Amino acid sequence: MKLNLLLLLTGFLFLHPAFSAQQQGIIRIQIDLKNADSQTAKLWLPYPVSDLHQSIEDIKLQGNYNHTAVYREAVSGALFLYAEWPKQTANKSVSFAFKARATERKVTDLVDRGEAIPVEIQPYLAADWWVPAEGEVAKIAGQIKAGHKGILEKARAVYDWVVENTTRDPNIRGCGTGIVERTLAKRSGKCADLSSVYVALARNIGVPAREVFGLRLGRKAEQDITGGYHCWAEFYLPGTGWVPVDPSDVRKKMLIDHLSLDEVEDFRDYYFGAVDAYRIVLERGGRGIRLPYSDETQALNYLMYPYAEINGKAVDYFDAERFQYYVWFEELKK
Repeated sequence: MKLNLLLLLTGFLFLHPAFSAQQQGIIRIQIDLKNADSQTAKLWLPYPVSDLHQSIEDIKLQGNYNHTAVYREAVSGALFLYAEWPKQTANKSVSFAFKARATERKVTDLVDRGEAIPVEIQPYLAADWWVPAEGEVAKIAGQIKAGHKGILEKARAVYDWVVENTTRDPNIRGCGTGIVERTLAKRSGKCADLSSVYVALARNIGVPAREVFGLRLGRKAEQDITGGYHCWAEFYLPGTGWVPVDPSDVRKKMLIDHLSLDEVEDFRDYYFGAVDAYRIVLERGGRGIRLPYSDETQALNYLMYPYAEINGKAVDYFDAERFQYYVWFEELKK
């Protein structure tokens, strides 16, 4: 199967989010490191796990690598598969397959009881290079905070601001970079960009929040889902737990169907507190990840796409000449 790695248009049907409460199928990620003969190669892949809303089973790994293992990055908690090839191995490749079942993630009891933020959640209030607390983000956060009290009310105010004041830019590669200042300067971006803006604004007004990096599942019996990588966000409501929000999908619906804010009111309400069953979580919250065995001096922005290094140099995962991969979905009967 030939891979087209231009991820500008995903080709996914954009139906009402509540179309299905469950989706399941086999996901197969095939990776071929082209032009890596006579060179060393290393690969890192996000390693999905089961939770209350998704089941990951029957994991199968095949390839001509000489070493592979599963690791967890200490700071971010990111879990990933690592594989490496010596320079003498030709046609370096790996196939990572698993069975996934996902259900709708929906919080119906959104009530702010005024409980304190647990100690273990407080790190999700912190600022860092990826979540700035100065400049434009601080200015906007101050404006949003005025007149709003409580975590739930402030979380919704941030969500409404992102939906109303940003747009989706279809010309950005993949999911974007998630650089908050850059997105705010343009007031536009892709899903990683808008989700990162949500997280930064939320934390700046006392709402614990984090990014979620995932993959959309197919809506057909068989489907190429290479373009299905997607990001959204979560905020923490004490007494309830983590609550999903996806302002990016609201803006995507508006762009694709040429709709106004008034015409997507149901989507807007749905994606505050819920996300559809056609997605799985690959990794949560990790930014600036330090990968073991990496020869790069800079931390990885986020781990969602497959990431590879050839002869110690990072490979652009949009460079189809050197780094071919595809993600295939085969639906299982429910």
